[in-house]
Amino acid sequence: MDHALLILIFLIGVALLFDFLNGLHDAANSIATIVATRVLPPIYAVGWAAFFNFIAFLFFGLHVADTIGRGIISPDVISDQVIFGALMGAISWNVITWMFGIPSSSSHALIGGLLGAGIAKAGGGAVVVSGVLKTVGAIFMSPAIGFLLALLLVLIVSWLFAKANPNFADRIFRGLQFVSASAYSLGHGGNDAQKTMGIIAILLYSRGMLGGEFHVPFWVVITCQAAIALGTLFGGWKIVHTMGSRITRLSPQQGFCAETGGAITLFAATSMGIPVSTTHTITGAIIGVGAAKRVSAVRWSVARSIVTAWFITMPAAAAIGALFYALGGLFLT
Repeated sequence: MDHALLILIFLIGVALLFDFLNGLHDAANSIATIVATRVLPPIYAVGWAAFFNFIAFLFFGLHVADTIGRGIISPDVISDQVIFGALMGAISWNVITWMFGIPSSSSHALIGGLLGAGIAKAGGGAVVVSGVLKTVGAIFMSPAIGFLLALLLVLIVSWLFAKANPNFADRIFRGLQFVSASAYSLGHGGNDAQKTMGIIAILLYSRGMLGGEFHVPFWVVITCQAAIALGTLFGGWKIVHTMGSRITRLSPQQGFCAETGGAITLFAATSMGIPVSTTHTITGAIIGVGAAKRVSAVRWSVARSIVTAWFITMPAAAAIGALFYALGGLFLT
């Protein structure tokens, strides 16, 4: 088999490994609340989330894939070595944070890895500043929007059900959590799987295999959706515990509000082609519902450790990505 083809297959395999680990790492984003409220046991919750992760391509365009493919690093800079550095930077950081149960962002790990590898090759001129600013802005906006929407939803449903029988309200929101968890899983699969689609598509484009025009082939779409769904099936139980119970204790009503606020945020970001962090979004939403009870209901020390991970993810993944870019030169040429 041709050496160039072997390298291509290898890099696509690494991209799908990242996608699988993304699902594994971020499974908690979709299922933490529904597990924490005991609406579904973990084994059923991951199956539920994986199904909606997989079918997300039926509901969204591919705007996020386009941003990752062409909006972070100039397509002219992309090479096998850059893609290898980007993916290994993201995978390495995901594994490190997964081992310690830290809900960091797979999305920003990938963007950091891509920036690190691209800059290692061509300097700062490789960076598409507008795309990076849009993405970095979303680091701050997505959790804030998730927080505000979840807080608003808690206030609305609390007012609507103020005089309802507590057992009746509990049953209603246990049922509604199936809807909100499904919506959040759709948003997760729609936004996160597209990041790997963008990486594979720009790799194919850099090799002249897309007919001269950047697009995402359907086989790439379906393969990436399957990889992230498979990763979700394996779950990420340390992070489920952090997201579902260590930040704040959740009731079915609060779980519904957190998932719905997060889902609205993800749907909006995906439609605008913004590669946001599902981890950031659901964290902000969970903190929002906790703060709606009282400020002391949120374990702010845990929230602070998560915020710290937000700020170090991109530079840490960029440094690792630059290192693997250099290492890739030893066997990808």
